[in-house]
Amino acid sequence: MSLLQDPAVRALNTASPALSLVGAFPSARVNASTPGERVADLVVSGLSKTFEPGTPVLSNVNFQVTPGQRVALIGANGAGKSTLLRCCMHLIRPDAGEVRLFGTPLAGLNAQALRGLRSQVGFVFQKHNLVPRLSALSNALHGALPRAPLARAWLQSLAPTALREEAMHCLERVGLGHVAMRRADKLSGGQSQRVAVARSLMQRPRLIVADEPAASLDPVAGDEVMSLFSALVKSEGLTMVFTSHDLVHAVKYADRVIALRRGAIVLDALSSDIDVAELRALYD
Repeated sequence: MSLLQDPAVRALNTASPALSLVGAFPSARVNASTPGERVADLVVSGLSKTFEPGTPVLSNVNFQVTPGQRVALIGANGAGKSTLLRCCMHLIRPDAGEVRLFGTPLAGLNAQALRGLRSQVGFVFQKHNLVPRLSALSNALHGALPRAPLARAWLQSLAPTALREEAMHCLERVGLGHVAMRRADKLSGGQSQRVAVARSLMQRPRLIVADEPAASLDPVAGDEVMSLFSALVKSEGLTMVFTSHDLVHAVKYADRVIALRRGAIVLDALSSDIDVAELRALYD
């Protein structure tokens, strides 16, 4: 049975004609930019990945993300969300298809060129990956490593004044200027994730990629982090792609929602056209 014949998908589309199936979303057209318009930050064409023979994790995935968009990837466990994010950054190599990041195909790039492109992407994950014994300020300074790769760039006592001031500004943007000198292992979960957001801002990225950024937090802290994160991305004019199991977060904090089911895109729609209750059919 094809994905488009799946009863859950048929029920979802019948319930809300405003929801658009794969290919119907305008920004899904590759190379649709007009002369002088900035190219898409991320273009995925025909992406496929299989870990076990006969069991594809991703199957012919196609979409593009235009500059300034906030896109949520949703789907049940095993739908392929995290694998898709990692394939988009070539942290995992796809078996087929092409990924273009800021207009550049990732396939065939040497390690140095790939690092150069990734340096324009800020990563925020469910595991905050802070250095426990270092301060919040030192951890935020880590975001400057692509620009200042020497050790002194991320040790608060040795970093240049300009970098320290920039890191403090990033911490203040996430409401943590008052805990700048506190060790990371003394922070709450929500504070720790906010430091991770500050670190990504310190990177001066064009694109933010976040994999379940609020999943390890309690509902209140998770909502606070997502609200802050989304507002910062929007105010800075950045692009964001994030995965989430929280359908309310997906619709509330993204401009667009892409749903995966068994490794294929079955829904691509503006969040303003989506009813959260209808999305639950994807999890049945």
